[in-house]
Amino acid sequence: MGFRARFWTRLRTVRQRADTSESRRTALDPTAVHARAERRVMPEEFTGSVRDALIARTLRVPVVAGDSGDAAAAVRQLDVALMSVGFKCSKELLEHLSGFHPAVTLEAGESVLRAARDLVGDHVDHNPYFIDFPKEVPDTLDFWTSCIASALMDPRSAANVSKQLKSGRVNLLDLPTYGRYQHTFEEMLGVHEKLLPAAKDRVTVLHLGGSLTAESHAAYLALAGSPVPLAEGDLSLLGALAELHVRDVQPEQIDVRENRAVVNRARLDQDVPIVVDTPVDVLRLACAISGGDVTLSTPTRFRGFKRAQRRALLAALDEVIAASPMKLSDVPRYAEAFKRLGERLHPHEYSNWSSAQTVFAVARGEHDANSLAGRVELAIARGEPDEAVAALQHAPGMLLRSVDRLARSGAELDVLVRAVEEAVSTASTRVLLSLREHLLNRDEPVAARLFVNQAGRPWVTADQRPPLPATTTARIGAVLDAEIARRLLPVDRLVLDPECRTLAVPLSGKARAGGLGVLPRGSTQHVEPHVRFFVYWKERQRTTDFDLSLVLLDDDFATVGQVSWTNLKETEVVHSGDVTEAPAGATEFIDVNLDAQRARYVVPQVNIYAGEGFNQVEEAFFGFMERRPADKGSPFEPRTVRAKSDLFGAGRVSLPLLFAREPDGNWTARWMHLNLFGHPSFNQVEGNHRRTSAIARTIVERRYLRLSYIEDLLRLRGTPIEEWPVSLDPGTPISYLGLNVPDDLPAGSTTYTLKNLTDLLNSA
Repeated sequence: MGFRARFWTRLRTVRQRADTSESRRTALDPTAVHARAERRVMPEEFTGSVRDALIARTLRVPVVAGDSGDAAAAVRQLDVALMSVGFKCSKELLEHLSGFHPAVTLEAGESVLRAARDLVGDHVDHNPYFIDFPKEVPDTLDFWTSCIASALMDPRSAANVSKQLKSGRVNLLDLPTYGRYQHTFEEMLGVHEKLLPAAKDRVTVLHLGGSLTAESHAAYLALAGSPVPLAEGDLSLLGALAELHVRDVQPEQIDVRENRAVVNRARLDQDVPIVVDTPVDVLRLACAISGGDVTLSTPTRFRGFKRAQRRALLAALDEVIAASPMKLSDVPRYAEAFKRLGERLHPHEYSNWSSAQTVFAVARGEHDANSLAGRVELAIARGEPDEAVAALQHAPGMLLRSVDRLARSGAELDVLVRAVEEAVSTASTRVLLSLREHLLNRDEPVAARLFVNQAGRPWVTADQRPPLPATTTARIGAVLDAEIARRLLPVDRLVLDPECRTLAVPLSGKARAGGLGVLPRGSTQHVEPHVRFFVYWKERQRTTDFDLSLVLLDDDFATVGQVSWTNLKETEVVHSGDVTEAPAGATEFIDVNLDAQRARYVVPQVNIYAGEGFNQVEEAFFGFMERRPADKGSPFEPRTVRAKSDLFGAGRVSLPLLFAREPDGNWTARWMHLNLFGHPSFNQVEGNHRRTSAIARTIVERRYLRLSYIEDLLRLRGTPIEEWPVSLDPGTPISYLGLNVPDDLPAGSTTYTLKNLTDLLNSA
C-alpha cells in the first residue's frame, strides 16, 4: 500500500473510532471542533474550498484549532504522503500539527494533502493509451493497420470499415480500438515498476501560516492591492475574500480597475462607501453586480438592479462628472455598454442628478464630449506634437503609453522628458514597468511585433517603425528607473536565489494560468534534458478530443519535425497515444530527450480536435515533468512535476511554453501563455506550425524586464544583497527572494516568491 493510501486509511480509521459514541463524536469530531473555532471569526462555509485555495496560493497552512493531544504518528504519515507528491511540511508546521488530537490533525491533513495533489495534478488518474509508454509504442502506420485489422475482426464494425477500405479512406474514429482505453488505470500501474527516488526530484515546502482569518485577510490585501491585473481565478478569489474583509483594514489604494470593481461590489452589498473616480469605474461595478465581465472585454447583460443599487450607481456617476466634466470623454469608448446600462438605471427618474443624465446623453450621441485622444490625434495630424504632449499632461497613464508615438512624431526631447518626469509620480506601477520594458526593445530594428490581448490571444505583424534614438530611450529610461526604484519596498537585507534572476517582472496576471511553477510570460528557467509533457482533460457534456503535440524548429525557426497523433515517434520523442474521448478524464503524454534533438526549439501545444473548449470542459491542465532515462515509475509521477498549468480561454490551440537550446548547450523553458483562435474543429499541428513558428520567434527575440532589473535598482539604492545559500542568524529576520521559501529562514523573515512577486512593486 502506498504512502498516500495509508494516510487516507488512517484518516478513515480515526473517523470510525470517533463515531463509536455520541459523546465522543461531539467532543472529538474535527468538523465540530473547527466549526466552534471558526464560527467566531468567519462563516463556516468559507472554511472549505477557499481554505484550500489559500493553501495552494500561498503554500502556507493556516493554524489549526482543536483539542490537544499527541498526533506525532499521524503527522509523520502526512509528511510521507506529501513527499510522495513532491511536498513536505516545514519543521514549524510539523511541530504545530503534532500537538493536536489525531482526529483534528488528520482532518487538517486531508485539506493539506488535497491542496498539494491538486497543485501538481495528482488528484486525478493519468492513464496513457499505450500501457507500456514510453516503451513499446508502435510506428504510427503499423498502429493504424493493427486497429483496422481488429475492426475487421469485430462484427460491430467489420462491414462499415470494409466499405471504407474499398473507398480508399478510413475514419479512425470508427475503429473500436482507436482512441479508447483498452486497459484500466490499475492494469497500467501493474506493468510499471516503482519510481526510483532522485536527488533532483522536486520538493516544495509547506509552511505554517497564521489564523485562517489572518491568512484570508492578508491574501485579500495582496490581491486587492496588486499593481498588475489578476488572473481569472485570483479575481474570483478576491471576490470571495472581499465579502469577508471589506469592513477590515483596506489596502492603501486599489490601482487596478477590475480589482476595484470586485471590491466595490462587496462594499455596496454591505453598505460600505464605494470608491470610484471615473464613469468607467461605475460601469465596471454595474458589470460586477450583474455577474458580468469587469474587464469589459465581453458585453455584459445587465440584470434588473435594486432601487438602492440604482441610486448608488447614479449618485456615483453624478459625483464623478460634477467634479470633473472632462471625464465625459471616457464615455464614447463604451457607448453601447452605457446605453444598455441606462436602460436599467432609468436616470430620467432622478432629475437632481443632471451630471449622471449627461453621461447617458453622451452615450446616445445627444451631447458632445470631445475626447482627449481626439485632441491628441488632431495635434499630431497638424504637425504639433508638443501640443499633444501638453494635452496629455492631464492624463499621466495615457501620456506614458503614448511616449513612443510622440517621440516618432517629432516631439522635442526636453519637452517630452519633462512631461514624463511630471507624469511618473501619479501613474500606476504597471504602466511604468510596461513602458520600461517597451524601451528595451526600441533601440534596434526588429522583424515583427507581438500583441497579446487580455485572453492571451496573440497577433504578430511586421514592425515598420524606425528605432528610437538611443538618447531618447536612455533619458526616458533613467526617469522611469528612478521612479520605480523609489516605489520598491524598503529592504534592509535581501537574500536572493540566483535562479529567480531570469523571471520576467509580472506586468499582468490576466492571461497567466494558475497552477504550480507557472512563471510570467517571457520568464526562462533551466530544465534537465529529459522532459515529459502531459495534458489532462475531462469532458463535461460532449465528447471531447484534446491532442497533445509538439513542433521542432531549427535555428531559423523553420519546422524540422513534429510529434502528434499523426506521427507517434521521432528521434527519442515518443507520444503516448491518441485518446479521443474523456467521460472519466484522459491524459496524453510526450516523452522527449532534448539533447538528442537536431532542433533548436521544441514547442509543445494542445489542440482541440473536437468537442468542448478549454473554458467549457470540467477540467483541463498541461504540465511537464523532468524524468531521467533510467527512471522507473508510472507515466505520471507527481514528485517529478516541474510545472502544471491550467488550460483556459476561448481559443482552440494553447501554447503554454517553449524549450530552447542555449549557446552553452543547456536547455531552458520560456513561458508564453498564448491561445490561438484555431478552427472550430479538427485543429492539428500540421495546420498551425507556421504561425507557431512566427510566435516562437517573437517570444525568443523579445527582451523582457527581468527580476535582475529589480535587483540592480535595489543595489543602486544601497540594499545589501547576497546569494542563497548563506549563513543566517536565527534571531535576525531577512528578506528572501526566490522561487520557493526555504525551510530554515529566521522567524519573522519576509519572503517574495512566485505567488507574491508583485508585493515588491507596491509603492513605499
